[in-house]
Formats: sequence, C-alpha cells, structure tokens
Amino acid sequence: MKAVIDRFEGEYAVVLVGPEEIKVDLPRELLPEGAREGSVLDVSFELDPGGEEERRIRIRDKLGKLKNKGKGKK
Repeated sequence: MKAVIDRFEGEYAVVLVGPEEIKVDLPRELLPEGAREGSVLDVSFELDPGGEEERRIRIRDKLGKLKNKGKGKK
C-alpha cells in the first residue's frame, strides 16, 4: 500500500494512506530519515500470531496478580 506525506504539523506528519487517502497523523520519529512533504511511503501491516499470544499471556498474568493481591486483605 502507498502513502504520501501531505504536511507536517508540529511533531506529527499528516499522511494520506491508500487510494482513499485516509488521513493518519504519525509521530515524525516513526518516519524514515529524509522523509519530507510529498514523500511517498510503502506501508504494510503483518499479523504476528506469536506476539499476540505473548501479549495475551502477559495480560492474563497481570490480571491474576491483581486478583490475588486483593485476597487475604480485609
């Protein structure tokens, strides 16, 4: 998918994504070095099933700790 940097507003870049030109505000620090107004970007997203499972486990563990923290106190 293609995107174009439309303009900069403070610490953000206004990026128009895809043929529909969906407006997305991105922090400048996420852009490649040398990016400027009018720069065309290749954009892609990939699912990371392993990363997703790791997050689920981490959240489950945190919830378990919070539930157990309240036990024993009256």
